[in-house]
Amino acid sequence: MTPSLTIINATIFDGVNGDLVEGSVHVADGRITAIGGGAAPSPTSARVIDARGRTVLPGLIDAHCHAYGIDLNMLQLESRPLSYIALAAAKRLAGALSRGFTTVRDPSGGDAGLDRAIREGLIPSPRYLWTGAALSQTGGHGDVRAADSDVCGCGAHTVEVVDGVDPLRVAVRDRLRRGAHAIKIMASGGVVSLTDPIRIPQYSPEEIRAVTSEAARRGSYVAAHAYSPEAIRHAVSNGVRTIEHGNLLDAPAASLMAAEGAFLVPTLAAYDAMDRRGDALGMPLVSQRKNREVLEAGRKAVELARAAGVQVGFGTDLMGVLEEEQLQGLRLQAEVDGVHLALQSATSVNATLIGRGDDLGRVAPGYIADLLIIDGNPFEDPSVLWSGPANRTVIQSGTVVA
Repeated sequence: MTPSLTIINATIFDGVNGDLVEGSVHVADGRITAIGGGAAPSPTSARVIDARGRTVLPGLIDAHCHAYGIDLNMLQLESRPLSYIALAAAKRLAGALSRGFTTVRDPSGGDAGLDRAIREGLIPSPRYLWTGAALSQTGGHGDVRAADSDVCGCGAHTVEVVDGVDPLRVAVRDRLRRGAHAIKIMASGGVVSLTDPIRIPQYSPEEIRAVTSEAARRGSYVAAHAYSPEAIRHAVSNGVRTIEHGNLLDAPAASLMAAEGAFLVPTLAAYDAMDRRGDALGMPLVSQRKNREVLEAGRKAVELARAAGVQVGFGTDLMGVLEEEQLQGLRLQAEVDGVHLALQSATSVNATLIGRGDDLGRVAPGYIADLLIIDGNPFEDPSVLWSGPANRTVIQSGTVVA
């Protein structure tokens, strides 16, 4: 049982509506019990927060956040001991929570051990939804080897090379046995991998259907890394529910996504950060060239998805030290979408994407009290959204955590 809480004198964005309301938010036992019009706190509240001049939002949700993504060099990442990676991941998750992300989905990492540590309160963390290592074909985005190298980064911390229908079925079943929220596949080339062209679809139709059918049978779903229209159509046509990145999306592929009810999770922050900082961080030239190819296209992809009626979520995909730019993802998406749609994407839309639209992502009675209080009004001054942890109060399940 968590102490009750009342936030008074608040300006409230409920996660959906563009019209902000004035009032109080009442919380008991970790859930929102009422949204009041008056300023008086509930007489049973153990704690009162005066939010005068501030805005209350639902806790932010990052649908593409890599806890285990501690390095931009995939070979080095996969070669390190998991004990070290998990300790570094704990620090990354605590940082995300301090920025106001009360839920994250990790589509390429995490495991039952980290999940248990979070649930037992051993480390501060957002609510953590993990897929385990993403699945990649040989020579695909998750194959960390250079063309002239047979050295293997075999840790399978963030990605595992698995080929063939039957091995993929086993891999999916094992992830779901361990408690994975969803399954991640690599369905096209990528930026940081060295040998795979970005546009070519990866995995055969039979292989993708093996993954999606196993996930669906367990009430789960599949997320696919995919850039090109060819790869997006290939993934969605074979049962994939969420397209990660999607930077090279075209109108026909967007129409197919809308028809199939697939989500787009843009990750604009990653390309912007790698473009500005990749050279200083030692990114290979091949990766820098790939990044430039998809950088500007990412903004157009969001516009095309919106025009087709695709539900657009929010993700960041920041590896290594780039994690500190997580809030800049809100700035970049707001530049394309406007503040209202960007906030919807990072709250109620992402909650629906992860299957939690009935209890997360909203400031409404009955919803879990994951809340963010920021200085100022983001509809008047959007910069308050990305101004940093010092200018916000983070509430998770009714408890102030940052």
